[in-house]
Amino acid sequence: MAEQLKAIKGMNDILPPDSARWEWLEDKVRALMRRYGYQNVRTPIVEPTALFVRGLGEVTDIVEKEMYSFEDSLNGDKLTLRPEGTAGVVRAMNEHSFLYEGGKRLYYIGPMFRHERPQKGRYRQFHQVGAEVLGFAGPDVDAEIILMSAALWRDLGIEVGTDVRLEINSLGQPEERRAHREALIQHLQVHADLLDEDGKRRLHTNPLRILDTKNPAMQAVVEAAPQLIDFLGEASLAHFNAVKSTLDAAGIAYRVNPRLVRGMDYYNLTVFEWVTERLGSQGTVCGGGRYDGLIEQLGGKPAPAVGWGLGIERLLLLVEELGKAPQPDAPDAFAITLAGVPVAQVMTTLEALRAQGVRVVLNPAGKEGPASMKSQFKKADASGAQFALVFGPDEVAQGLVTVKPLRGNGEQCTESLAMAAQWAGRLQAHRS
Repeated sequence: MAEQLKAIKGMNDILPPDSARWEWLEDKVRALMRRYGYQNVRTPIVEPTALFVRGLGEVTDIVEKEMYSFEDSLNGDKLTLRPEGTAGVVRAMNEHSFLYEGGKRLYYIGPMFRHERPQKGRYRQFHQVGAEVLGFAGPDVDAEIILMSAALWRDLGIEVGTDVRLEINSLGQPEERRAHREALIQHLQVHADLLDEDGKRRLHTNPLRILDTKNPAMQAVVEAAPQLIDFLGEASLAHFNAVKSTLDAAGIAYRVNPRLVRGMDYYNLTVFEWVTERLGSQGTVCGGGRYDGLIEQLGGKPAPAVGWGLGIERLLLLVEELGKAPQPDAPDAFAITLAGVPVAQVMTTLEALRAQGVRVVLNPAGKEGPASMKSQFKKADASGAQFALVFGPDEVAQGLVTVKPLRGNGEQCTESLAMAAQWAGRLQAHRS
């Protein structure tokens, strides 16, 4: 026997019934995006490595440690499996001059790849939902995408303030960050002996990321560091205050976290995260912010942009932890066929029911013909179907089928095969 092949560690199969929860979540996302006027965009899984080096920053963890990169054996091109979605969306907008006629609201759903140690809710192939708004500079758009994420929590039964909470910050503009960076480096140099190896490495390349350290031994140094908000100018503060004002008016509670910096270099002005205590150390469920310089940085005409991303695996873990995950949809009906019944008549009836939206499953006959009635009824009950459709030879000869309720106190009856479209609604009446 040949050796059994298995999936790559950290890249998981999604099988029924789990896949039904994925479909449920994706349906909720698509409905939300339609309400807010966002259109779907789909970009390649493989992109030029330079896109992420230039877009995310050479000294980010993603570029330094986590990307799946390789050389194309045909032409020597350096390619990477996408580790996140924003850079690819911006590349596509630039390449196709998609902002020529004005701003766009876009969203995507798809797999991303990072080479890191697999753990619960964090995998080497993971899936993201992303919302990107390109071409609009005002703080109203920042507030809108935060409110949209809050609306998603409501749609999923997740309580804002209890199950998830919002943290926000402003990173200001590049010149303000430069002034803060100089002050931050001076502060950290004074306490260089307290920095871990990662902190020392980032001291002169990306000191802002040191503020995001999870090392308990460095927390005192981080807490005493200069805060970026103290370096913001009038325009940046006005933008931030306008975002907060809209959130206040909408009744969305938040905490200003001056240490919130996010993991990519491209952010400016508003940044935010939705966090939870329900998932242990993997607390961030959704995060994003404004990235006004990225479009130009990737070769496009300067234009503002803002967006967010969330991990589907982690969000489904939260939904399941809260007991909000739906049960997979059971069929409305289960078709039981007895010996001597023409299969063509059965199939014609089932297709007529399906054309009316009825979810009906047929128990296939084996090589020896249909299984026993007892065996088929056992399968019908296990399927969760509300009704059994019993195709017996005597009934079918008269153009009839027996409809037997499997749940509740309904009464058994017979229905006309030729009139299936007229009684199909009865099989769906149980749906909430």
